[in-house]
Amino acid sequence: MVYSTSQSSPSRLVERNPDMSAADLLEYFHPPAQFAQASLDNYVPDPAYSSQRDALAAVQQFALGGSFRPSGVKSWFGKSKPAAESPERPGIYLDGGFGVGKTHLLAALWHSTPGRTYYGTFIEYTALVGALGYQGAVEHLRGADFLAIDEFELDDPGDTMVMSRLLGELVNTGTRLAATSNTPPNALGEGRFAAEDFLREITALSDKFLTVRIEGEDYRKRDFDGHAVSFSAEQLDQIATENSGAVTRDGFDQVVNHLRLIHPSRFVGLVRDLDTVILDDVHVLHDQAQALRLVALVDRLYDQQVAIASSGVALDEVFDDTMLSGGYRKKYLRATSRMIALSRLVELPSAEGP
Repeated sequence: MVYSTSQSSPSRLVERNPDMSAADLLEYFHPPAQFAQASLDNYVPDPAYSSQRDALAAVQQFALGGSFRPSGVKSWFGKSKPAAESPERPGIYLDGGFGVGKTHLLAALWHSTPGRTYYGTFIEYTALVGALGYQGAVEHLRGADFLAIDEFELDDPGDTMVMSRLLGELVNTGTRLAATSNTPPNALGEGRFAAEDFLREITALSDKFLTVRIEGEDYRKRDFDGHAVSFSAEQLDQIATENSGAVTRDGFDQVVNHLRLIHPSRFVGLVRDLDTVILDDVHVLHDQAQALRLVALVDRLYDQQVAIASSGVALDEVFDDTMLSGGYRKKYLRATSRMIALSRLVELPSAEGP
């Protein structure tokens, strides 16, 4: 991967223009850093929710090459089957609310699976298809032993159809699959379980997935209370000059406009090796294309745990009311929660708290 600037770590995000090959893109298809040590041994089920214990057992069985349903695990329409009646399936779908351990189990399954394996979010896979073309993506993924798809999204029919077709081709050549979907924060009770929607949308693949429901309390609720931390221009100056890590500083509008010039699949290269991104003069967005590109950038920043320090409008207020009530509501709420969390990674005693 190369950058269009001679600096190895440019001081401005807009000076970065990553040129990434297919090999570069696929290099990032592994669990994010916060799940680098996730294993089936260190997943601790909440004793108040037996479904978490059953989900762990189902994933352990799947990791061994089977997909037999433990006695307490129900199918998505609520009926249990004895283990002997459960057919082996090449896919497992972890269905549950936000913050109940689905991603931990998915990452643990990836870590425990030998061979050629890939782990990415739904957006990363669709971005890969966009960058390489459908047939190019098939050629690079064909023959993989295992694919993990985190945060499978159902709000874009076109992308869902492409992914369903892609996964179907890979399953037919022996690839095993695991997937999750996510319920957004600040939306308790809203689409808490997505299995029925998931199975309906992937149509031809639905009978290939064992669906495991996981219930529980959202252990990350505390991350989404209040607002993102906002800083003054003087405080941003202090962060920029006193931070010992790799820092970029740009105007918010400059970054939003720069994202137009880079394919979303390459956003991971845009933020590579950064510790903090500083954004001056954040304001509310009203253009959905700009907002969706920002969402994709935030996902990559969150995966790399890159802190965001900003001035102007608080980051959790950057999407207008029309966006938050529209078809991409879940994307925007997820991005909002992540920006709140990333803003709190910035350490400055004089910061204006939420």
